[in-house]
Amino acid sequence: MQIERLFKIVYYLLDKKIVTAKELAGLLGVSKRTVFRDIDTLSLSGIPIYSEKGSKGGYKLTDSFVLNKSIITEHEQNEILSALQGLSAVKTEETEQVLQKLSTFFKKSPPNWFSVDFSSWGDGGGVRDFSDIKNAIFKKHIIEFDYYNSKGEKTHRRVEPLHMWFKAHSWYFNGFCLVKQGVRLFKLSRTRNFTVTDEKFTERDLLTESECHEQTDTFHDRVTLVMNIAPEMAYRVYDFYSEEDIVKNDDGSLTVTQRGEPEDNGMYGFILSFGEYAEVLEPKHIRDIINEKALLISKKYLK
Repeated sequence: MQIERLFKIVYYLLDKKIVTAKELAGLLGVSKRTVFRDIDTLSLSGIPIYSEKGSKGGYKLTDSFVLNKSIITEHEQNEILSALQGLSAVKTEETEQVLQKLSTFFKKSPPNWFSVDFSSWGDGGGVRDFSDIKNAIFKKHIIEFDYYNSKGEKTHRRVEPLHMWFKAHSWYFNGFCLVKQGVRLFKLSRTRNFTVTDEKFTERDLLTESECHEQTDTFHDRVTLVMNIAPEMAYRVYDFYSEEDIVKNDDGSLTVTQRGEPEDNGMYGFILSFGEYAEVLEPKHIRDIINEKALLISKKYLK
């Protein structure tokens, strides 16, 4: 099984940069003498491994070393290209360049087996600043932008960006807001006049991801929403809900349960998008809110 050990050593060196013979012996479950022989074998085969002496010394690869494509299996090559193809959906120039280079390196076209488009049917403004935010996160640059909260209130923000993710049909990013002096979550489509400054920041000892979600400029209270939806809208029910959240009634209607969703104007708009085909059963205060909004809409058309 020497070949497996040799690959493990190379992969470990690529990840850890420098490692001692004792550490490798413990990782592989062999003696240090066996590690010495394996290192010699790798060196003779052309893998540029060299040793550094001293208390912080050990074995390392040259900084310019790149694994030969023959070490990556056909299946792994396809997986890499497929992953890059998925990332290209966010339309970043860098991803397209990497995909093109690796396609040439592997001498194959990426498997064109799926398409993803995160933009809306309109102008697609929700992803317009994606690349800038990504670069700001990588290079640790402060970003500035105007932000509209769920109430339509506009504020100017300076943020140390940390992370991006796609949730419920929208892009979000979080970061340490220098205005609010805390971690905040922002919806990308609500940003305007976005710029990446030349100011750099250092990493802070911040909250966990779950705690970050609780301190947000986007989400409010989370509720469990129960609705009864007429058969005419069954196709939408199966678009938005999993099977365990749907109960089919004798009259053909569907009772759906939506757990842990943020209560805001987005939720109210989603409910109203079903028109007369949906009825809120729980909670009562949302039922009352939808009733009030429906009456206000009706008044506009009775003029």
